[in-house]
Amino acid sequence: MKAVECAKALEQRGFDSLWAPEHSHIPASRKSPFPQGGDLPSKYYDVMDPFISLTAAASVTSELKIATGICLVIQRDPIQTAKSVASLDQISSGRFLFGVGAGWNAEEMADHGTNFKTRMSLMRERIEAMKVIWTDDKASFHGKFVDFPEMITNPKPLQKPHPPILMGGAFPHGGRRAIEYCDGWLPHATRPEYGDLIHKLPEFKKMCNEVGRDPDTVPITVYGVADDLDLLLRYQDAGVKRVVFALPSEADGKLIPILDRYAKYNELVK
Repeated sequence: MKAVECAKALEQRGFDSLWAPEHSHIPASRKSPFPQGGDLPSKYYDVMDPFISLTAAASVTSELKIATGICLVIQRDPIQTAKSVASLDQISSGRFLFGVGAGWNAEEMADHGTNFKTRMSLMRERIEAMKVIWTDDKASFHGKFVDFPEMITNPKPLQKPHPPILMGGAFPHGGRRAIEYCDGWLPHATRPEYGDLIHKLPEFKKMCNEVGRDPDTVPITVYGVADDLDLLLRYQDAGVKRVVFALPSEADGKLIPILDRYAKYNELVK
């Protein structure tokens, strides 16, 4: 299903948001293991640029939030990415959610000149630099990885001070980064190292409180949730803001029944 048709179908059924992933390419070497275990799913080889597909989605909707899930900022120039984010937030009338992350594919990063060992520090600097670009009339930044003198760049994002930045990543490190410098946490529902994320949510809230940050200011969006109503209700009870279902790459006829089934969950968990 194309992004435009998917966005229309989601909005018609009252869904909260549409999320677009990002991989610029998948190196043929395939040395980096897939974090979820097993072979890399075929969908990873067939990914459109998220800013293009989300712009198309925004142009045919009025209420649906549009989001990157996730944008690999470690593989993107921060000045140009800041421009793309601000432009998309303007085009969508302030409906953009900026899901970000450092990724896992070391060979993909290397092709962009990114060192796997320093990717987390690079990610933080690029995010902090983009915040300056979005908020300062004359922006400058001087860091170890990002360095630029005073400049003027417009448009600024419609949302102030900028679109919500949701940090992707597993517990505990991804959650800690979300608490330190982002506006929300975007973890995957399951990971081989700890199983179901729901068991880690009390620990995440404890981490927030330990550094003096209200857990309500770091809302949780759980990605890749199973088709399980009982689990959805448990996430709701645990204070999760939203869950994101992963849709298969199928034609409209196969996806619409799936969307209809998930739409019924929307009514049950509100």
